[in-house]
Formats: sequence, structure tokens, C-alpha cells
Amino acid sequence: MIEVRELTKRYGDKTVVDNLSFTVKPGEVTGFLGPNGAGKSTTMRMVVGLDAPTKGSVTVNGKVYAKHAAPLHEIGTLLEAKSVHPGRSAFSHLTTLAHTHGIPRKRVDEVIELAGLTSVAGKRVGAFSLGMGQRLGIASALLGDPAIIMLDEPVNGLDPEGVLWVRNLLRSLADEGRAVMLSSHLMSETALIADHLVIIGRGRLLADTTVDDFTRQAGGGGVKVATAEAARLRALLAGPDVTISSASAEELLVAGRSAHEIGAIAAQHGVALYELTPQAVSLETAFMDLTRDVVEYQSASADAAARKAA
Repeated sequence: MIEVRELTKRYGDKTVVDNLSFTVKPGEVTGFLGPNGAGKSTTMRMVVGLDAPTKGSVTVNGKVYAKHAAPLHEIGTLLEAKSVHPGRSAFSHLTTLAHTHGIPRKRVDEVIELAGLTSVAGKRVGAFSLGMGQRLGIASALLGDPAIIMLDEPVNGLDPEGVLWVRNLLRSLADEGRAVMLSSHLMSETALIADHLVIIGRGRLLADTTVDDFTRQAGGGGVKVATAEAARLRALLAGPDVTISSASAEELLVAGRSAHEIGAIAAQHGVALYELTPQAVSLETAFMDLTRDVVEYQSASADAAARKAA
């Protein structure tokens, strides 16, 4: 478990992380999200003692990271895939890490095979592609068979097969009871794998919730209704705050009324419904809505779109 309590980090007069508190629990994949410059990388660096908090605390399985005698057995991390000596082979790099924690050679072979690096284990890391480097970084994170896995952009540079591998791997690790913390800018991938979300903006906590609750509370998706009496139902549902659009002669997309309301009105007037489906907004849409005002780096076109939406 990772426990972050009132964590703050300042560099001079700039506050990068601001009174942040959240928990990464065992048995869950926690998506750690935020715009560029939100403080995600700084927070993850403080988890493993690479940066010192200005105030507050962060513990790994109940202790500050530096106080663990064998931290690789507690938490495995991927913060920068290229932070490996380019002249070393994948096997040499992993073996060196293993020696520092008394990890047997057998485990090195296991993670090399798990990461799909068997055929290139003897090659210099400097010649690795971005995707191969990511696989080596994940292998390093898993080397100590840790209870916690913390990965920053783990699918960066991976092909579709690699992305699927990471997704299935992290899901299986959480199902084994491990705590998994995943930072990513790929909202569609996060939606597929995460159970829980921690979203920050300009160093502050914006949301700490499940994926389902976050997208449901964002609303705006409307309700899809299918009926042979679409024109009649449209008239029955009309109102000052109701928007109704149509994709076909027998389908309506209704915003401004809940599925419960629509079903009750249809039943009251004897309108048979073939479908009544709330349309949840995507994680990407909900995330963009939440973080619109805390984006530090925004393109001119995005900025214009945001002003138009406002």
C-alpha cells in the first residue's frame, strides 16, 4: 500500500505538489492522472525517495521507502525506461540489480522471459528500441516480486501486442492482491485497466474515485431510447431543459431526463420501448472537463475551444 498524506513539494516559490493525500490499495489498479505539469512525476519520485517532501509524508507498506532494508521486495518502479547504462546488456542490468537484494539468478531469467526479452537479453541496451526499453523497465520493476508496482507511462512505445501484454499483466498483478499504481496519458487504456482514479491538477487533488463513478458523475451522455413511436415519445419528453436528437427513425438520444423518468413517461402513455440505455461519457471526456481550468500547457486551438465551450 502507498499512503500519501498532505504531501507538498516546493522548488523556490513554485509549488509543484500541494497538500496531496490519497491511498493506493492492494488488489486495485489505481490510475494516477493529470495534465502535463500537474505534479505526477514529482509525486512518484517522492514515493521512492528521489525527491524529499517540503512537508507531509508518503509511506510504502507502512514505512518511508529509505527505511526498507530491501526496497525492491516492497515496490517495483518504472519511472524512466532509459535510465540504464547503454553499454550493459538486459541480462547484466537485471543481474546487477538482483545482487543488491540477494535475488537469485532464477528470478532474473523469469522476468526476462515474462517481459519477452529472451532473444535480446544479451544485447546492449543502447541498441534497444523504445518498446524494448519499456519491457526491460517493467522487468526491473517486477524483479523483487514486490507487493506494489508503480509505473509511469508503461505502454509508451509499445506495439498493440505489447500494450495488451501490459494490460493483462497489471490486471493479473492486482488480482493477486498487489497494489498497482499507473500513470498514463492514454485515457482509453486507463479506462480498460484501472479500478480507481486519482486525478491531480497543478499539484492538487481533483478526484479520488472509481472509474465508473467518475464517468457517471460527469454526466452529459444522455439516454438512448429505441421505440416504434419515436415522434410521439419525443413530444411527450420535450421540456425547457431537455435536448432530443435522433440517429434514425426509431432512435432518440435524450439529454435532460434520466432513464427512470423516460421509462415512467413511456409506460404512462403506453409507448413500448425496445431500448433504454444511459450513455456514459468516456473517461477522456470526463477528464478533459475536470482538468480544463488547471491545464498548464495548452495549445492555441484547445484554448479557443475551451473559451467557446465556456
